Amino acid sequence: MIHCEGLVKIYKAADLEVFALQGLDLQVEAGELMAIIGNSGSGKSTLLNMLGGLDRPTAGVLQVNGLDLLRAGERDLIRYKRETVGFVWQNNARNLIPYLTALENVELPILLTGRSKRQRALYLLEAVGLAHRAGNKLNQLSGGEQQRVAIAIALANSPKLLLADEPTGSVDTRMAEQILDLFRELNRNAGITIVIVTHDPQLAKKVDRVVAIRDGKTSSEMIRKKSYAEELAELEMGLAEAETETHVEYAVLDKAGRLQVPAGYLESIGAKNANKVKLEVADGRIIIMPPESAEGKG
Repeated sequence: MIHCEGLVKIYKAADLEVFALQGLDLQVEAGELMAIIGNSGSGKSTLLNMLGGLDRPTAGVLQVNGLDLLRAGERDLIRYKRETVGFVWQNNARNLIPYLTALENVELPILLTGRSKRQRALYLLEAVGLAHRAGNKLNQLSGGEQQRVAIAIALANSPKLLLADEPTGSVDTRMAEQILDLFRELNRNAGITIVIVTHDPQLAKKVDRVVAIRDGKTSSEMIRKKSYAEELAELEMGLAEAETETHVEYAVLDKAGRLQVPAGYLESIGAKNANKVKLEVADGRIIIMPPESAEGKG
């Protein structure tokens, strides 16, 4: 569904150039439910905007559902945004029109397709558990209910890819759980590929794969030992206890053999501020040592 290779994005302001993405690689299979995490300024929102067709890469490869988003014309991009991708923003003001009812908000994007909007909109509100609130204006809905209306809007044109930018950032823990459960249900029942961008590492416990971005590159991946569904089934049957470590973390190795070593690892061997380290191969393992340790050993 998503293929990124050597993705670069440079923003220019006056004489200043800012590298938001610096050769990012990412693969997402069709039907995946995955999360992208990273600190503020890591490049995750830049990536999301490009996946949504809202911004273009400076260089590299970016293909979504077979469309080359670097070279696509304006007409293809408009069709892509209407038919392929749906967006859920953290700020509900970007999703919703306040003077319309929940039903009217969902009907609006369906108007562009010429389909019967009322039936489709009611179906989507029911899918997100809000059929009983169809006639309510936004000021009559809670933050979590508004976010679920936003999800229904994002699904209005049956997208193949759903992008969610901090979808649980403005709701409480209980509502965040419900929204994530809704994403899982949509992913499982409708087969929609869902990419959630967040700074919250707790999301790692809810999805099967998490990609971490640091300094504009993918730095590590966390892959669940067992699928979330398998884990829940075992817990319900009393066959297993909840694991504290649900995922295995892998460093990402690019085609040139480069990887990002977590800062905590480097700090633990006294090499946090070093600009070079010593590598050795021993017993089938690659050992990283700080420069002073390597020099002393020599």
